[in-house]
Amino acid sequence: MQIDYTVAVVGNPNCGKTTLFNALTGARQHVGNWPGVTVEKKTGEYKYNGKQAEVIDLPGTYSLEADNDISLDERIARDYVAAKEADLIINILDASNIERNLYLTSQLIEMRVPMIVVLNMIDVVERRGLQIDIERLSEQLDCPVIAISASLRTGITGLKKCISHAVTEQAIPNLDIEYHPEIEQAIASLSIVLQQKATEHHYDSRCLALRLLERDTLAMQIAGSDLVHQAGILEQSIEAITDEELDILAADARYGFVHKITHSCVNKVHEVSRDTTNIIDKWVLNRYLGIPIFLLVMYLMFMITINIGSAFIDFFDQLAGALFVDGFAVLLNALSLPDWLVVLLADGAGGGVQVVATFIPIIGFLFLVLSLLEDSGYMARAAFVVDRFMRMVGLPGKSFVPMIVGFGCNVPAIMATRTLESPRDRILTNIMNPFMSCGARLPVYALFAAAFFPVGGQNLVFALYVIGIVVAVFTGLIMRHTLFKGESMPFIMELPNYHLPTVQSIVIRTWDRLKTFLINAGKVIVPMVLVLNFLNSLGMDGTFGKENTQTSVLSEIGRTLVPAFQPMGIHEDNWPATVGIFTGILAKEAVVGTLDALYNQLALDGVEQDETEFDLLQRLQDAALTIPENLMAVADNLLDPLGLNIGNVQDIQTAAEEQEVTHGTFGEMQARFDGQAGAFAYLLFILLYAPCVAATAAIQRETGTKWAIFVVFWTTAIAYMTATVFYQLATYSQHPQVSLFWVIGLLMTFCSVIFVFWLAGRTELRQGVA
Repeated sequence: MQIDYTVAVVGNPNCGKTTLFNALTGARQHVGNWPGVTVEKKTGEYKYNGKQAEVIDLPGTYSLEADNDISLDERIARDYVAAKEADLIINILDASNIERNLYLTSQLIEMRVPMIVVLNMIDVVERRGLQIDIERLSEQLDCPVIAISASLRTGITGLKKCISHAVTEQAIPNLDIEYHPEIEQAIASLSIVLQQKATEHHYDSRCLALRLLERDTLAMQIAGSDLVHQAGILEQSIEAITDEELDILAADARYGFVHKITHSCVNKVHEVSRDTTNIIDKWVLNRYLGIPIFLLVMYLMFMITINIGSAFIDFFDQLAGALFVDGFAVLLNALSLPDWLVVLLADGAGGGVQVVATFIPIIGFLFLVLSLLEDSGYMARAAFVVDRFMRMVGLPGKSFVPMIVGFGCNVPAIMATRTLESPRDRILTNIMNPFMSCGARLPVYALFAAAFFPVGGQNLVFALYVIGIVVAVFTGLIMRHTLFKGESMPFIMELPNYHLPTVQSIVIRTWDRLKTFLINAGKVIVPMVLVLNFLNSLGMDGTFGKENTQTSVLSEIGRTLVPAFQPMGIHEDNWPATVGIFTGILAKEAVVGTLDALYNQLALDGVEQDETEFDLLQRLQDAALTIPENLMAVADNLLDPLGLNIGNVQDIQTAAEEQEVTHGTFGEMQARFDGQAGAFAYLLFILLYAPCVAATAAIQRETGTKWAIFVVFWTTAIAYMTATVFYQLATYSQHPQVSLFWVIGLLMTFCSVIFVFWLAGRTELRQGVA
């Protein structure tokens, strides 16, 4: 579709920028990445007076200054505005905090870009007893100004009319902010020599001269080394004469400009009592009540995300299985395609889509709750409440929320780290996150509790959760003093006013995040599932249909790699445990199905196929019926949001029914594992080793391929070391020399790795200082 004009929305964080973007574009939105970076780029369209407008939602920023210390988001916003790619800039302001927001406006005015100013939250202004003279403000800013309430969708039609008129008229402010005389003199001299370069780069010469004096990185690139040197001499002269830094002088002038405008355009109509935000914060940020309230909010988030979200997993699992696996296989077989191609497309690609589909409800509900908390204004408060605890491992308070979410599912927990501004904090949190024991590991714990720990199974599960937390904190402390050595960023965050989120905004934000995950994670998950299913179905004789049998290629790989796992208690006859580890990479809950199938040799001559004809409508009906059935069980789980209740594990027959495994599985496990020591060592490995493909894909998207690979190797190494050291110490009396060899060897290797990390972190720190 042809775009007639492009507008970009620029504003401070928490000013209603995204709400305005949603109000303008509705559901016609696209989410991608800015070129060369992982920061999201949101675009949308709307039609007005027969013309198609493209809207770009720029990252929130407080200023357009550019140096090495600003965030990636701010740099993207600055570069886009400076490039003048948009036909119009929509500068949205939080009208209830107009003086603070106008600083960014002053910088936009100096850049001589076509712009309009949008005063959002005008309803909040009125409730606070304030009145803004719109016409006078427009005169003093020399650009159109319009008042709206994006959350209430008032003034949107008028805004579209204003945008259309401003694009046609090219509303460029012709206004100069008055600086200190010495700065004005320097600007005048530099403007003359910069005129040609400013014209070539579509820059205003006065603005370019000022930016050059402020040592703006983009301005320095445009000017060249000679003019940078000349500007440096002028800067030193100004600071020597005024006895003040140039940056402070420039900021004072802008704030003086802003204060003058605010004083003349904003009037107090009447006094009001304390606003709602202050009343709520009196309780939420209370020294003694803050933590309990935070824990209650987290409990509710778990209840909705895990319990209610899980009620829909069976529906999506069966629906995707019927459409993309079984139904697709029937279609391919009807076309008389070879077995290997059917396995590749239906079991492989279709199975990958099925895995992705099972995460839709949990991730969807998580994003729904997170959007509610973010839009309401509570998320910022939660970060401050837990900031002191998180500082112990070098992370800000905002990292705590993704860590908590990890108890339910590591995938949405990793996705939630995008709320962290610092790349360092995002990477470190994602390295720690996989150690938080997710709900998918729980079926494995329950199976081993029934087989080896019939008394005190609940304590076993609790111990594994605690071990996961301890290892996560331990990892954080190590990384803080090695690879991520240096001062952590100071935790400064604006506490926005509380707002009542709008349904449209919540739905659009949730859908955007969910859609982005499905597309990007699916690109990694589907190929990996395809390969694993292909190897699981392919027999050593070259035939297919050998899923979960002793004759599949995957099983043979498991037997081949058994010697590598012998130090942690897996012996040669226990090769199914090794296969379970590999299928656990696909999904942790797949370990139970794999062990059950292999231990009982369900299909030594091939899996028996259901003789009944495939009925798509019946499968879809069965999938739909799982929703009310699972929702009925939600009430029983209100006091168990993490799902720690593993049921009755003292009675083997009852446990087999609850875990959906055959009775013979327990006997095989007891015969092949080396007692409780071998079983617990295996559980330690399952708890700590590489995250599933969905979580790995999420880490790759949030931090990049390099760190995703690092997480896989680090978690697996920690899992191997922990499981091996535990097993060797537990069986020390049986082979003391061998045990000492493994324990000392692994500890020395671990210390060597940490030393290498320390050297790498020290080198990076020195390069950063230099």
